[in-house]
Amino acid sequence: MSEKRRLWTRDELIMTFNLYCKIEFSKINYRHPLIISLAKILGRTPSAISWKLVNFASLDSSLTDRGIKGAINSSKLDKAIFDEFINDWESLVEESEILLINYQSSKEDNNTETIKLKDGKEVLRTVKTRINQSFFRETILSSYNSTCCLTGIDIPELLIASHIIPWSKDEKNRLNPRNGLCLNSLHDKAFDRGLISFDKDYKLILSYELKKKKNRYFSDLEGMKMILPKKFLPELKFLQYHQEEIFKG
Repeated sequence: MSEKRRLWTRDELIMTFNLYCKIEFSKINYRHPLIISLAKILGRTPSAISWKLVNFASLDSSLTDRGIKGAINSSKLDKAIFDEFINDWESLVEESEILLINYQSSKEDNNTETIKLKDGKEVLRTVKTRINQSFFRETILSSYNSTCCLTGIDIPELLIASHIIPWSKDEKNRLNPRNGLCLNSLHDKAFDRGLISFDKDYKLILSYELKKKKNRYFSDLEGMKMILPKKFLPELKFLQYHQEEIFKG
């Protein structure tokens, strides 16, 4: 059956949207190794995967609101999958990651045991934790082009995928990329402890304690607007929560 006649399945679209989250928008093209890898897993061409990624981009308000347009031929199923992720990140991330593992295993035919969903959702705690942490980090770093949104540091080993609302405080948005920032390890710690935050204009604000100390690693950055991500713009209501509940103004 030709590529044009073969309809996309829900499983294929879920795995492709998973990749959309992890790949920098500007790097979507049929030569990208991650696109080539997924194409092999799904038995499709890299061009077909690339077009589907651009279709998803056309549904992403974090891009379209800034005038960045994707394709104009996204399907109803594309929209349905996009909405499923937006409304239930945790379940869809878990499902898509397990599908990828199982499809990869079947393609390699190496007798690797596949991961099974219990009642469609639950997996072993250790596997689930690894899946969630890996997805969130990959998604945040790709959104920010592997660059700290404050300092511009672009050394992955020094970067943290920071939660705006802490993991323990909002289960629904644990894996929501709009609840994340890419920060270097120093400023991540300060953000986590409420020593710094960001206002509604995405500008850095310092706690009274930091202002007293006049440390140049912070005072020199006060009022600086963060380097905004290419997609999954931080949700303002999450930043407001951080200011009101965590920040030590």
